[in-house]
Amino acid sequence: MEFLQNLAANLSEQFVATFITEQRYMLFVNGLKTTLIITLSAALLGIVLGFCIAYVRTTYDRTGKMGFLNVLCKVYLSVIRGTPTMIQLLIMYFIIFGSVKIDKVPVAILAFGINSGAYVAEIFRSGIMSIPVGQMEAARSLGLNYTQATWKIILPQAVKNVLPALGNEMIVLLKETSISGYIALQDLTKAGDIIRSRTYSPYFPLLSVALIYLVIVMLMERLLTMMEVRLAQSDR
Repeated sequence: MEFLQNLAANLSEQFVATFITEQRYMLFVNGLKTTLIITLSAALLGIVLGFCIAYVRTTYDRTGKMGFLNVLCKVYLSVIRGTPTMIQLLIMYFIIFGSVKIDKVPVAILAFGINSGAYVAEIFRSGIMSIPVGQMEAARSLGLNYTQATWKIILPQAVKNVLPALGNEMIVLLKETSISGYIALQDLTKAGDIIRSRTYSPYFPLLSVALIYLVIVMLMERLLTMMEVRLAQSDR
């Protein structure tokens, strides 16, 4: 009985030190806000960049046009997918923007967005290439040019096919932002580490960070499932 009382008292003391003392819960709140800003902005950048690259590569595969741009895209994909995300973030901050005074958040958004774009490009490319060539030929026979046929016929179907993979990439991106602390950016993970260094206890700070990430991922998965159901209903 005494053991349980001591355990409860110890947990209560750690809880207060982690969340209440010096309003440390605000570190979690601000860190979460930074993490979400980076994730959403980088995801948007990655989708735009990824689609542009996928368009160039599929156009070359099907028409032979944009050969030079296709080579550049291949180099980009090889470099980004062949190097660690953390190294890309450090290069972006310490080398590319090393001599410029700039806020760390845009640097992180740019680094993670460029990294995500390489993977999103292959996701979109696989989705576009999965659509039978006959649909493109039918669209062209109706008077649509290649770009119009891609936007109006091919892309809507491709998005439905790649939605699960695209959602998984967004979840991976969210978790990858946890390395933002390497450039002294106070995201959610860094907030937990700061509190751990002040309380000298890793339990509540680190478990709280893990729980917050878990909740966000579960919400993203739920939203993705709802979107898939909605798209499936529209096909009926």
